[in-house]
Amino acid sequence: MSEINYFIDALKSYQYLQNAMMAGVLVGIICGVIGCFIILRGMALMGDAISHAVLPGVVIAYILGFSFFIGAVVTGIITALGIGYITQNSRIKDDAAIGIMFTAAFALGIVLITAQRGTDVHLWHILFGNVLAVSKSDLWMTLGVGSFVLMIIFLFYKQFVLSSFDPIMAQAIGLPKKLIHYTLMLLLSLVTVVSLNTVGVILVVAMLITPGSTAYLLTDRLSVMLGLSAGFGVISSILGVYFSFIYDVATGASIVLVASCIFCLAFMFSPKRGVITQKIRKKIVNKKSNTQLIE
Repeated sequence: MSEINYFIDALKSYQYLQNAMMAGVLVGIICGVIGCFIILRGMALMGDAISHAVLPGVVIAYILGFSFFIGAVVTGIITALGIGYITQNSRIKDDAAIGIMFTAAFALGIVLITAQRGTDVHLWHILFGNVLAVSKSDLWMTLGVGSFVLMIIFLFYKQFVLSSFDPIMAQAIGLPKKLIHYTLMLLLSLVTVVSLNTVGVILVVAMLITPGSTAYLLTDRLSVMLGLSAGFGVISSILGVYFSFIYDVATGASIVLVASCIFCLAFMFSPKRGVITQKIRKKIVNKKSNTQLIE
């Protein structure tokens, strides 16, 4: 209890901690929402690819002296287009093309970083995030990008849903399948970029996938899944910032670990699909069957 009071007092006193908390909540919401569509479309590997591919864009932007946001978005889009181009013009399948593109982009980013010796490039912060260093301008950018992403999803919700659950039907009624796909890739790139300061390049894929996967275990309705996923993202961010502050550990990693623990609880105890829940239900059914046989 004393640790909670200490954290609350610190939260009231320090602006950087308030910024970290707000940034974590915003990232938790937008990652949770976009992550649901990534999961439903079987594009978890694409999320991994985009998150790693933005690294060279960030470094190039730093070297040239312009916003890392622009550099990251450009490289994310180029990677998504490159993956599509490889799969459409060769025998290489999606998973192999994703592996080729994101490892190449990530390696390029590492090379560019190591080539900038003596400069103020923080590899640790780029890779693993530094939510405690989030500024007000970063917050406004996160809020702006998050609002844009959520607005696009709200406006084209039916198109995203139909193309995710029944792509053949979507194509049959004339929905632009490729346009929807690349729009989702653009949104994914934007979400990845604004999540850099919070959880970093490597861990952002966990925030895209884990809350959505947790929600997927708990409901069959997409609207409920979106709400649960965003909620789990928020809870993970709040508890992650709390534990990182109290125990002085990496914030991004703490957020991801909390999200992973929530997933494990859902995996074990989900009312319909939990591993332990199913075993208990099976034992009850077997016990009833045996009782009926005896009678």
